[in-house]
Amino acid sequence: QVQLVESGGGLVQAGGSLRLSCAGSGRTFSTYTMGWFRQAPRKEREFVAAITRSGTNTYYADSVKGRVTMSRDNANNKVYLQMNSLKPEDTAVYYCAAGSFSSAPSNYDYWGQGTQVTVSS
Repeated sequence: QVQLVESGGGLVQAGGSLRLSCAGSGRTFSTYTMGWFRQAPRKEREFVAAITRSGTNTYYADSVKGRVTMSRDNANNKVYLQMNSLKPEDTAVYYCAAGSFSSAPSNYDYWGQGTQVTVSS
């Protein structure tokens, strides 16, 4: 089992940057693909990015491609989401998740509690 805790959210102006972190517990952390998802009010949870177990491959949603970089540090059980050139439409609660390499939330078994990102115009 993996427990996940996100941090790093906050309020930022459009064009600004944030770095989200997700700390995982458990010796099996490195055996999972990790993903970032987000959910805005009255919208469904949507895929943002995913990274393979070794960190070799990443996959991004078209809406964030070129502005977001996902990375992981298996030695310290952490994943990161560097977000640049933020837009008001990036405002959402951001969740990290552990599971299988996919953009579908249903393929992820473990979820953090989320961290709020608010981008002002």
